[in-house]
Amino acid sequence: LSLEVAEGELLVLLGGSGCGKTTTLKMINRLIEPSAGSVLVDGRDVAELAPHDLRRRIGYAFQQVGLFPHMTVAENIGITPALLGWTEDTTRRRVDELLALVELDPDETRDRRPDQLSGGQQQRVGVARALAARPRLMLLDEPFGALDPLTRHRLQESFVRIRRELGLTAVFVTHDRDEAFAMADRFAFMNRGRIVQVGPPEEVFAAPRDEFVARSLGFDNILRGVVRSRGEYVEVD
Repeated sequence: LSLEVAEGELLVLLGGSGCGKTTTLKMINRLIEPSAGSVLVDGRDVAELAPHDLRRRIGYAFQQVGLFPHMTVAENIGITPALLGWTEDTTRRRVDELLALVELDPDETRDRRPDQLSGGQQQRVGVARALAARPRLMLLDEPFGALDPLTRHRLQESFVRIRRELGLTAVFVTHDRDEAFAMADRFAFMNRGRIVQVGPPEEVFAAPRDEFVARSLGFDNILRGVVRSRGEYVEVD
């Protein structure tokens, strides 16, 4: 596949299970190494960077959240700043700032452990942790997929707001077209490891490139025919 994501854009990778969405996402931060070709971030080949340095510059959030159960919320969010050598005071201020940003009360939340939080609260902490080191790029792999519809919708709205406030570039993986429509600046439809169609939601919806994209968008009125002419009006049998 060949794909470019503009600065400040939210691109959604959309497609069924096994089509390559997560693999593509993980190649960006070298959790999976490309078998060929290259991945450029800000014009620099990520293969030139040490994997741990690269990953500290890129926020990563996923469905399972992955919070460390033996750590408090503050310790979970502050783990990357600590690895980067931030002072305790700077890290503490950053933790409280991020908790407020994801709409959690710092005083009520910072000293709790993950098992004392609801699923929605854990996802918010996961997003806060991904933002801790002030990344310019976020990778999100179905981060809200396991939540109930109401909580999921609130978190979608919250992330769209946060992304715009911070000017983040984001690549977001989902198989849910409603979630994609709610969040995307552009879609990239994937099928069997290939990009099928890329474009803004309204453009793709108005003119799906093939039957796969049309069915992915929920189209059922697909008629088969043969084009006989391409004059002013297209005639189809």
